[in-house]
Amino acid sequence: MSYTPPYHITATAVNLIAEISEKIGMLTAFSDNPLHVQLRKKNRIKTIQSSLAIENNTLTIDQITAIIEGKRILGPPKDILEVKNAVKAYDILMELNPYKEKDLLKAHRLMMADLVTESGKYRTSGVGIFNGKEVIHVAPPAQRVPLLMSELFEWLKKSKEHPLIKSCVFHYEFEYIHPFEDGNGRTGRLWQTVILKKWKPVFAWIPVETLVKKKQQAYYNAFNVSNNNADSTVFIDFMLTLINDSISEILDKQNDKKVTVKVTVKVTVNQQKIINALKDNPFVTQKELATIVGITEKSVKSNMKKLQQNNIIRRIGADKNGHWELISPQ
Repeated sequence: MSYTPPYHITATAVNLIAEISEKIGMLTAFSDNPLHVQLRKKNRIKTIQSSLAIENNTLTIDQITAIIEGKRILGPPKDILEVKNAVKAYDILMELNPYKEKDLLKAHRLMMADLVTESGKYRTSGVGIFNGKEVIHVAPPAQRVPLLMSELFEWLKKSKEHPLIKSCVFHYEFEYIHPFEDGNGRTGRLWQTVILKKWKPVFAWIPVETLVKKKQQAYYNAFNVSNNNADSTVFIDFMLTLINDSISEILDKQNDKKVTVKVTVKVTVNQQKIINALKDNPFVTQKELATIVGITEKSVKSNMKKLQQNNIIRRIGADKNGHWELISPQ
């Protein structure tokens, strides 16, 4: 391998990778839920709105939803065009190959069509990264960009690192190189998602950009520290934390829907214990419930059957890999 980006993997990163991997397994289990398609749509809109808001786009979630639905809205023409372009780019997300440089150029071409003169082409002049009016990074000279990007993609293809690490390193190195005239931020965030969805497709619907927007100053600070250190370690830890927090937010919302169920039919003390246990862990087994409640496994099965008959709980997915869900009584 001709080039290896400078970084090292901290204990924090190792722990975050383990947490993220576990939570991704839980999140994937929700794919059988009929609300999953609706959730994916909402998250995609949040992703687009947040990523563009970081670049000073003023359109709201409702306005972007209207654009996607083909409705006309009032707003700055440039902002509307940015949204339409981003929608086109994210529409082909699942088709993009993270290891193909030409796919990156294609994504940029869609993202920046009619917004810059060199959409889908590497820049031919100097650029810098700004936080407001403050210059936080002057990118390498334009003539070095093709080689730097070629080396970065070569590393991405051959590296044996965990995909989570590779996605963060690529994100940092991409922003350091700043290969395009404009649109580097939104394209870099998109490409991290492209890398991650290759590992776990559910990443295509996780709006990490929402937390980047909320913690925009911390995002720039992490980049700046890594830039000063000539090492992306700090940026890696920061991005892994954001990814972990983004997944946690989705899981918390899913669990909140379950916890807020009001049981209006009469239940026994043991049945209430089972309900409480399912609130805490929808993936709990009947054998584990027997220990928690203090009754036999046969009694657990009998009580859960009654709860299902009363439309208080239901099974989502297969016996082996599924989970329990609390539902409103009918």
